[in-house]
Amino acid sequence: MWDALRKKKIGVRILLGVVVGFLGIGMLLYLVPGQTGTEITGADVVAQVGDQTITISDVRDQLNRISRNGQIPRSLLSLYAQQVLQQLIYERSLALEADRLGMRVTDEEHAQRLRELIPTAYSGDTFIGMDRYAAEVQTRFQMGVPEFESLVRDGLLEQKFQQLVTDGITVSDKEVQEEYRRDNEKIKIDYVVIKPDDLASKIEASDVELTAYFEKNKGRYVVSERRTVSYAILDFAQLRQRAQVSEDEEKAFYQDHIDRYKLEDRAHVAHILFKTVGKTDAEVAEIKKKAEDVLNKAKHGGNFADLAKQYSEDTTKDKGGDLGWIVRGQTVPEFEAAAFSLPKGSISALVKTQYGFHIIQVIDRQMARTQTFDEVKAAIQSQLQQEKAEQLGETLSTQIAEEIRRSGRIPIDELAKKFNLTAGEAKLVETNQPLPELGSSPALLDNIFRLRVGDLSAPLRTDRGYVVLTVKDIQPAHPASLAEVRDRVLGDYRHEKAVDLAKARAEELVKRAKAGENFTSAAKSLGFEMKTSEPFPRTGSIPDLGSAKQFSAAFALTVGQAGDPVFLGTNWVVYRVAQHDPVSQADFAKQKSAMETKALQAKRQTAYEMFRSSLETRLRQEGKLRVNQDNMKRLTTPA
Repeated sequence: MWDALRKKKIGVRILLGVVVGFLGIGMLLYLVPGQTGTEITGADVVAQVGDQTITISDVRDQLNRISRNGQIPRSLLSLYAQQVLQQLIYERSLALEADRLGMRVTDEEHAQRLRELIPTAYSGDTFIGMDRYAAEVQTRFQMGVPEFESLVRDGLLEQKFQQLVTDGITVSDKEVQEEYRRDNEKIKIDYVVIKPDDLASKIEASDVELTAYFEKNKGRYVVSERRTVSYAILDFAQLRQRAQVSEDEEKAFYQDHIDRYKLEDRAHVAHILFKTVGKTDAEVAEIKKKAEDVLNKAKHGGNFADLAKQYSEDTTKDKGGDLGWIVRGQTVPEFEAAAFSLPKGSISALVKTQYGFHIIQVIDRQMARTQTFDEVKAAIQSQLQQEKAEQLGETLSTQIAEEIRRSGRIPIDELAKKFNLTAGEAKLVETNQPLPELGSSPALLDNIFRLRVGDLSAPLRTDRGYVVLTVKDIQPAHPASLAEVRDRVLGDYRHEKAVDLAKARAEELVKRAKAGENFTSAAKSLGFEMKTSEPFPRTGSIPDLGSAKQFSAAFALTVGQAGDPVFLGTNWVVYRVAQHDPVSQADFAKQKSAMETKALQAKRQTAYEMFRSSLETRLRQEGKLRVNQDNMKRLTTPA
């Protein structure tokens, strides 16, 4: 939510909506097995729909537009590439289906939608002119007119298909009641989380057991190639000590960069968020009441950070709701108005924004001012020393490289002595092994495993300095003996036994609970701590446990009854129902209309997703949708 609080440009929001919201199920369709279709080839073609091609360049152009302001983390580029590709495939598939059915977006419909999106394009009934219109589109949506108008036409076409597919859909009273029940029937559970990782350290292994385990699994254990490396390093820390900076230089830098030291009004704030996005009016009222209760606690001596950890629905909850320092224009208006109107140390009333209800604490306030030279002197000195060290390092590394080229295989100790470098040795280095003594650099290990014995590398820049390497010895990869990988084997043995033990403990605890033994006492006797959840509906979530869908069976149990163990991928959860809050028919009657709308929207969305799935499947089967799997891998495999 903190990222969401920061203002987004409307063009980026709309483009992301087209790419991601347009294709909520796109990734599911792509990942469904057995729908490969006929493959195609081509240097840049990744897919073909009818006679239209989609190229790697098309996808990358979209990614570049989305990531222009840094929205896409590098680790997620592959996922975004798949989503963008599915969007492009779907757009062309829909256009192909529209041609088959004779469905069109009329010029009048298109013009009306454009006027709704850019009302300033007209002064009364007079068009403002293409130049001003293009500028409006670029400013608002960060794209040119042809692309913008094409996206609007695509959106209208999809809207027509949605109406065609979903207009005849209705919901029964029973379906509306089920929807209401899913959202409003709540239970509270007592539960115990049994983690194999917590049990592993308690598992002992005799030499006989460990040897037997190793022999059974010895194919998994290989000692990779290892190399012993001598090195000489030109350390930045030493260079900084040699880089002298005068106070006159510091003052000159301060004056030249005075704007850098101007501080805006800023506030150090924390908040507790109660989300209301997508909630009904009745749910919002309930959320507000809960927020008011927490506000009362915060105003009457409750620890704000603890309350945030317990109640906040923001990603900052683990930090006690701390958002750090914010400046004006950085958050939504309602949040900003509260944060900059409160004195230091105070807590706001409830603040309503588009995201929900906030309780804001102002931890500190600073008014706009320019930092003095004395305040920033140390930072300026450090920066200038670093710059001088960088310059000196570049000069010396060039001289070292020239010496290596001129002298050939000069002994590394002699090279270190000549240039006053720090010499050392790293023994039995493996691929991907960190070498903190040399600093971090992708080229470091690459050179270590590319050099021949006795060769000298060129100076390699790392975050510590410039490093020259030479390989002294190479131990080839080979099947491991138990002695070489004993710690790893012991860890694997303990993990496997701990997984089995966790399952056995979960089954034992359930058995004892179902036999009538006190749940808390039984858990404690097995060494586990019992926790109690807040009430949650089927559509909710449980801190520590995740989605409530995993505990759907609990809603059929009576209070005090224990359910079967639930496996959460790594851990086991044993629970009993502590409280059951059935739905109120009186409340249902009040909310029936809103729930009917919600149930109808959900049913229509499901129907449209089925249409999309069947359309793609049919086009693949007819050979009208084809994918170049090699280029797909190029596109979606992280670099």
